[in-house]
Amino acid sequence: MSNSSNKAVVPEAKSALDKFKFEVANEIGVPLKDGYNGDLTSRQNGSVGGYMVKKMIEAQERQMSGK
Repeated sequence: MSNSSNKAVVPEAKSALDKFKFEVANEIGVPLKDGYNGDLTSRQNGSVGGYMVKKMIEAQERQMSGK
């Protein structure tokens, strides 16, 4: 169980977001694993979150532009 206070706005999207997180971590070379990741640096964890946001914004921009 996670101690995170972050709550998904759309709980049904949790598994898709988790999958996306692991895909992004793999793309940028962060050795993210299921479960405890306290051995990773803040920089590594932050880069995963930042890159996720970047990819989501790019996808939304493409959708809004009709591409």
